[in-house]
Amino acid sequence: MIDNIPPGLIMILGALVLPFLAHRAQAIGVLVLSLISMVVFWFTPETTLGQFELLGMTLEAIRIDRLSRLFGIVFHIAAIVSAIYALHVRDTRQHVAGIVYAGAAIGACCAGDLLTLFVYWELTALASVFLVWASDNERAYKAGMRYLIIQVTSGVLLLSGAIMRFVETGSLAFGSFVVEGEPLSASAFLILFAFGIKCAFPLLHNWLQDSYPQATVTGTVFLSAFTTKLAVYSLIRGFAGYEPLIWIGCAMTLFPIVFAVIENDLRRVLAYSLNNQLGFMVVGIGIGTELAINGTVAHAFCHIIYKSLLFMSMGAVLFRVGTIKATELGGLHKSMPWTTFFCIIGAGAISGFPLLSGFISKSMIISAAAETHQFWVWFILLIASAGVMEHSGIKIPFFAFFAHDSGKRVKEAPANMLVAMAIAAFFCVALGVAYPVLYRMLPHPEIDYHPYTVTHVVTQLQLLMFAALAFVFLMKSGLYPAEQRATNLDTDWVYRRALPRFVSALKTVGGAVDQAIRNDGRTILKGCISSANQTFNDRGVLGRTWTTSTMTFWATILLAICLVLYYL
Repeated sequence: MIDNIPPGLIMILGALVLPFLAHRAQAIGVLVLSLISMVVFWFTPETTLGQFELLGMTLEAIRIDRLSRLFGIVFHIAAIVSAIYALHVRDTRQHVAGIVYAGAAIGACCAGDLLTLFVYWELTALASVFLVWASDNERAYKAGMRYLIIQVTSGVLLLSGAIMRFVETGSLAFGSFVVEGEPLSASAFLILFAFGIKCAFPLLHNWLQDSYPQATVTGTVFLSAFTTKLAVYSLIRGFAGYEPLIWIGCAMTLFPIVFAVIENDLRRVLAYSLNNQLGFMVVGIGIGTELAINGTVAHAFCHIIYKSLLFMSMGAVLFRVGTIKATELGGLHKSMPWTTFFCIIGAGAISGFPLLSGFISKSMIISAAAETHQFWVWFILLIASAGVMEHSGIKIPFFAFFAHDSGKRVKEAPANMLVAMAIAAFFCVALGVAYPVLYRMLPHPEIDYHPYTVTHVVTQLQLLMFAALAFVFLMKSGLYPAEQRATNLDTDWVYRRALPRFVSALKTVGGAVDQAIRNDGRTILKGCISSANQTFNDRGVLGRTWTTSTMTFWATILLAICLVLYYL
C-alpha cells in the first residue's frame, strides 16, 4: 500500500492540515510529517509508478532509481533537520511553506516525465517565496518578488522546452538530452536554460545572493537545501557528459571567491560560497564519467548537510544578536560555545578537511578531472578549493565568533537549534569516516574509489595549510580586505541600478520628446486655425463676395484644366 504513495505527497497534503492546529503543534506537525514521509520513502522500492495517458501524451509520474533515491533521502534529512531547527517558530506561513517546499522538491526528484517535473518545479518556487516574504520588511518583499519572477520564468522555459520536446519526439520522458556528436536541440537548450537559472549559472545567479540573506532565520536553512540541488539533480539526469558545463562550472567555482571575501553580510558570504560549491557539481556533470557522476551526487549529498549547518549557525547568531554583519560581530565564542563548535565543524567539512564529509566527496570530482587529463580544470578546482577554505572555512567562524571582541554577550542558541546543528554536525563527521555507506548508495557503486590515500591526504592538507597561511599573512600585513558596511553589487547592478536609471532616463527623454511634439502640434494647429479663419471669414480670400466676371474667369480656367487632363 505505501509503495503507491507518491514521494513528497504526504508532506504536501499534510500542510493543508497545519493551519488548523495550534502554533506549537504546527511546528511539531512539520517534524512528524517529515519523519513519516522519510519512513515511507525508505521502504518504497526502486520502481516506476503512475503511468497514464493525458491528451495523447504518456506520462510517468513517479520514477525511483538509485539517483532519485539518494536525492530523496538527503532531501528528507534536510527537511527533518530544518523542522527541528524551526521548532521554536510560531508562524503558520513558514511552517506551511517549508513543508510544501520540501515535499515538492522530493516529488520533483522522483518525477519520471517533464510535465510532472514542471508541476513540482513551479510548486517549489511558489512555496519557497513565502520563506523570504515571512521576514516582513520592504527589502524582503522586493527580493521575494524578484526571486518569484526568476523562478517562475525558469518554470515557463522548462514547460516551453517540454512542449517542443513532445513535438520533436512525441515523448515527454525525462531522460538524457545529450546525443554524442550532435549539438543540443532547441528544446534541450531551453530546458538547459531553465535548469541553469535554478542552478544559479554565472550571470543567472543573482537571485540567490539577493533572496537567501533576506529570508527568515529558518527559511534560509530550507532554501539552502532544495532549490539549487534540485537543479543539480535535473542536470545530472538530463545533461551528464555535456562538455560546455565543465567551463560553466569552472567559472562558478572562481567568480564567487572575490565577492565572498569582500562581503560583510555573513549569510551573503555563504550564498556566494553556495555558488562556488555548485560549480564543483556542474564540472562533475560536464565531465560525465561514472566517477564524476558519483562525485557530483556525493558532493550534493554532503553539501546539503554542511551548508545547512553553516546557515543554521549563522541563523543562530542572527537570532540572538540581531545582526549578521561581520563588522558588528566577534567574540561570540564566549557566549555561544556550542554554536561556535558546530560552525567550525561545518567550516571544516566545506573546506574538505580529512575525516569530514567534504573531503570524501569533492575529491572524487577533482580526481575525475585528473583521470580525464583535463589539467586546467583540475588546476582551477584546486584554486577554488583553497578559496573555499579562505571565505567559508576561515572567514565565517573567525569574524562571527573570534576576531575583535564586539562585547556582545548573548544567550546560547535555543535547544532545538543546537539539536538540529548537532545532527548535521554528526552527519558531517559520519560521512567523512564511514564514507563506504554513502559510496554504496551512489549511482555507480561498482566504482572503486578510496579517498584516504597518502597522496590525497597530504595534498589536501598542504592546500588547506597554504590557504590558512595566506589568510594569516594577509591579516597580519593588513592586506586582507577590511570588512565594511557597504553593499557589494554583483551583476545584479544591471537590474538594481542600471535598469532603473535607464528607465528613468528613458522616461525623462520620452517626456521631453512628447512635450515637444505636443507643443509643436499645438502651434501648427493654431496656425492652421488662424489661417483658415483669415481665409474663410467674410473678408478672406475664399469668404468674401466675388464679382460675376471674376467667377466666370475662374470657372473658365477650371474648365480648361479639366479638358487638358481629360485629353492627357
